[in-house]
Amino acid sequence: MNYKIGMVTLGCPKNQMDAEIMLASLKNAGMKLTEDSGLSDVVIINTCGFIEDAKRESIEQILEFAKLKDEGRIKKIIVTGCMAERYKSEIMKEMPECDAVIGLGANSDIVQVVKKVVSGQRVERFPDKSCWSLDGERIQTTPSFYAYLRIADGCNNCCSYCAIPMIRGRYRSRSIETLVEEARSLAINGVKELVLVAQDTTLYGIDIYGRPMLPELLKELCKIEQLRWIRLLYCYPEHITDELLNTIAQEPKIVKYMDIPIQHSSKKVLAAMNREGDDAALRQKIDKIRNTVKDIVLRTTIMVGFPAEGKAEFDELCLFLNDMKFERLGCFAFSSEEGTKAAKMPNGADEREKQRRRDIVMEMQTRILDDLNKKQTGKIIDVLVESYDRYAGCWFGRSAADAPDIDGKVFFTCPAGKVRAGDIIKVRIDGIVDWDLMGEYCE
Repeated sequence: MNYKIGMVTLGCPKNQMDAEIMLASLKNAGMKLTEDSGLSDVVIINTCGFIEDAKRESIEQILEFAKLKDEGRIKKIIVTGCMAERYKSEIMKEMPECDAVIGLGANSDIVQVVKKVVSGQRVERFPDKSCWSLDGERIQTTPSFYAYLRIADGCNNCCSYCAIPMIRGRYRSRSIETLVEEARSLAINGVKELVLVAQDTTLYGIDIYGRPMLPELLKELCKIEQLRWIRLLYCYPEHITDELLNTIAQEPKIVKYMDIPIQHSSKKVLAAMNREGDDAALRQKIDKIRNTVKDIVLRTTIMVGFPAEGKAEFDELCLFLNDMKFERLGCFAFSSEEGTKAAKMPNGADEREKQRRRDIVMEMQTRILDDLNKKQTGKIIDVLVESYDRYAGCWFGRSAADAPDIDGKVFFTCPAGKVRAGDIIKVRIDGIVDWDLMGEYCE
């Protein structure tokens, strides 16, 4: 097949894993892949459908390529991913420029779908999500020195605001043996940092082993010689065990960083979200994490403007955040998603008030992070080199305290020829710019 195939992937790393497996299937079928989707004949748009902003971005991408199709610059458009799974036939009806819309269960059929649209057929395919394998060869789309490892997909938590269980189905873990084999292959090919992802990494293994097995998986991954850093994202606080914390504390390859999406601290709001816990339980858990894992960096995600959040609950949240002083924090305004329980709840704050509350949280976090960064001045830290910024005239990378595409950077000066992308080097910190650190290379 002489057609050039391009892929645009939106959304989270789990969606990126789907894309990497599909790309490998296409390549193995002899299809020609191109990194510039605007110059492709067939473009696959791997959409996100989690919240309103993500859906809007996905629609804008479809419309952008529809215009290129009208101009004759591309020939076919295939829509995959979470938005395709969630809205199914609606996309084809409302956007007739699309030649195929397929659900997650049809990811493994991507080669056949491409062949059908190229032959002139229009395709809609939505098999059961359990038909879709999480395993398989992949083409790494991240830089060569770091990669995501999807240890599970789907979710059983059923938070009232979240459409993920409807989109991706129930929680499904991959076997330890498969994950270790994949991680070893990535490490042999140059990956130094492995970032573990799932909807809830802390529940890993419960469906196939009968109990959470994340500590066991981590210990096996730490045996891979070439890996230097192993990072955990999406750890639900109620599922963080003493065994997991002890494993993180004892294994030097596991970076002392944990992403804990708590969403809120008010018991009233958490109950309405169908989440466990309250202010006191979260404080106790965070204290235990910090007491067990020395110098750990905690990242969290906060939602403001949820229907159950009044002024008292928001004030409680702000007090909690001020006391906890998370090293990393993201905040977003509640988005009412059709099909979820929260969408049927009485309206809470209006959009203007939601954004006001978000601004308050982020201003508070800016002050907290500024104080924390000032304490880094004079310290020598490890940095994973990412690239050279020719406009700034210096290199940049990430410390163990910063996850890729989420957190800040470390910019540093360095004599020519001393470092290259993928190296882990020492940097002495001598200043801060916004949320980033500045420093110089140390021998």
